[in-house]
Amino acid sequence: MRGEPVAYAHNVRIHKFTTTDAFVAIDLDNAEASSGPVRWARKVLQGGAKDLARSQTYTYAVLGMKRGGASAGISADGPDRETAISAFVAEAGDLVADSTYLPDAAKGVSNADLEPLRDADERDTARVAEPSPTFADRCEGLGAAVTAHHAASGLSGKSIAIEGFAANGPALAAAVVERGGTVTSLATATGSVSNPDGFDPDDLDSGWTTAGDDMVNELGEVGHPMAIFGSGADVWFVGSKMGVVDHTVAAQIGEASAVVACGRLPLTARALAVLRRAGVAAPADFVSLAGSTLAMWGDANRTDAEILAGINEDLGDMTAEFKAHDDGPFLAACFEAESFLSTWQESLPFGRPLAP
Repeated sequence: MRGEPVAYAHNVRIHKFTTTDAFVAIDLDNAEASSGPVRWARKVLQGGAKDLARSQTYTYAVLGMKRGGASAGISADGPDRETAISAFVAEAGDLVADSTYLPDAAKGVSNADLEPLRDADERDTARVAEPSPTFADRCEGLGAAVTAHHAASGLSGKSIAIEGFAANGPALAAAVVERGGTVTSLATATGSVSNPDGFDPDDLDSGWTTAGDDMVNELGEVGHPMAIFGSGADVWFVGSKMGVVDHTVAAQIGEASAVVACGRLPLTARALAVLRRAGVAAPADFVSLAGSTLAMWGDANRTDAEILAGINEDLGDMTAEFKAHDDGPFLAACFEAESFLSTWQESLPFGRPLAP
């Protein structure tokens, strides 16, 4: 691992679609393959897509893979969503065939929407087959829990808050409880709920499967999603949106032992500085969310159990190593990723993976 200054001279390339209002931000032009989320909304901005692509690039780099991040956006009004996504899928075929862009379903886009592209995708896409949560979601949830366990010096006896409970939430909650933690509060896009006695992970699993974000309505008195930050917890999982934890929120949760990403880019640079000054461990999102990447690349003959065991070992060892670094776990992970990128990139991407 290295910590010396590095040279940055690199810009994300934007590939624009011709048949619909869509684009792909591609971080590294000479990568063996590039992958990352595709999102639909009335208007998807390129800035956020570039940031998401960068986070995935660093995930690949910290895992020692010569691949890059990418992120797509499809902009369309609600009534035109289906037509726009269909046009995107049809035009994306060539990009997928040569691995220029391998899409992952994200906000507003389902795995079923992307099914026509899966045969050409070189990854083990059976891991994202329906039903949801998929096996890749399970791997991502496990990876976040393993990262938190090592970052917080164990989860046993600790209260846990999950902000941004989503498809990886059921596996995350189950892995937390397996390690002795108690999920005392959670928030979805619908709202937040708390229970000092803890939520049963089986109830959270069935609730998400049947109701999705609205599961909170069956769990207790529902408050605003952001009200969760007043609930208090020993360990926080955050990730409802990019930059959800700014410096103000970081100050609210600054007595926690760890703040761990369960969604991409939840921390701003100022939030990271606040948490570091408070002595709160804040591992990089590109480490805690590496489980799904490990699941989708590798021998397709691996069993589920072998993949899960590998995530537990690899991310556990990595987090323990980064936690011991004098500059903290986030920068330690950046140094490791940049060291690997320097072995095959003439220049490094400009800007580390943090929300603006």
